[in-house]
Amino acid sequence: WVAIGCDYAEDQRIGEHMLKNMADHYRRLRNTFRYVLGALDGWSEAERVTPAEMPELERWVLHRLSELDAKVRDTAENFELHDCYMDLHNFCAVDLSAFYFDIRKDSLYCDAPKSARRRAVRTVLHEIFTRMTAWLAPVLAFTAEEAWRSRPWTEGDASVHLRTYPATPSSWRDDALAAKWAKLRDLRRVVTGALELARADKKIGASLQAHPVVYLGAAQRALLDGLDLGEIAITSGVTLSDATVPAGAFTLPDVAGISVQVELAEGGKCERCWQVLPEVGAHQDHATLCNRCADAVGEVAA
Repeated sequence: WVAIGCDYAEDQRIGEHMLKNMADHYRRLRNTFRYVLGALDGWSEAERVTPAEMPELERWVLHRLSELDAKVRDTAENFELHDCYMDLHNFCAVDLSAFYFDIRKDSLYCDAPKSARRRAVRTVLHEIFTRMTAWLAPVLAFTAEEAWRSRPWTEGDASVHLRTYPATPSSWRDDALAAKWAKLRDLRRVVTGALELARADKKIGASLQAHPVVYLGAAQRALLDGLDLGEIAITSGVTLSDATVPAGAFTLPDVAGISVQVELAEGGKCERCWQVLPEVGAHQDHATLCNRCADAVGEVAA
């Protein structure tokens, strides 16, 4: 309550509503630890990949960790804990839970264990965990200790309170990449807004039943070079179009130049990843799976 909820340069207030908000904040932080620990089950250093081998999304998370590392150290020196721990809470609630975890749960659950993308995700989750446990230990003393002692590897100090803040490489900082992904998150908001409207109209149930058509200009299309918007927006595919925008296409007033028309994805539903794809049913040994899931099942079986 003091660290997260108080500006201790002023008179303090406390009440039932304020403490309820603190409990909600605490649960979000604890749930972040719980999710990351589950996703890191069986982790070993042999899985680790370097930032240069990672997709852009993982390198964006490393950038955010570098920003937070600087903030944590600065606020600790100046005893300005309120802003710091609000930033950590918002990182867990907005950047991780509502964005990064939402996108990458598909890779964690469905990619083959040795796939480069899944290894990159787990490497980043390891970096998140090692830093968040250290950063939050002074405030969430018991929860940080419980999380640290529950880690599925043995390296490191026995207690989180014997640790210091882990060093964060300066090379993780990438302001240009951060600016690019701020624009991509705006683009994603338009797609997810269109999906929500389609869901409310009973056109789709889950977002994976959709294959949206995204109308955009050359500048926005350039942002997506080498990226899969369907993966980012959690759909079974996306078509990018520079054609005339049809009447009734979804837009957001604060994101110019992007319009979205939601169409149904064509094909069968993969019973493992739930994506709707034309290739489902074509695999000889796994008739109910898409190609990726068939390969992953084959790797696990082997």
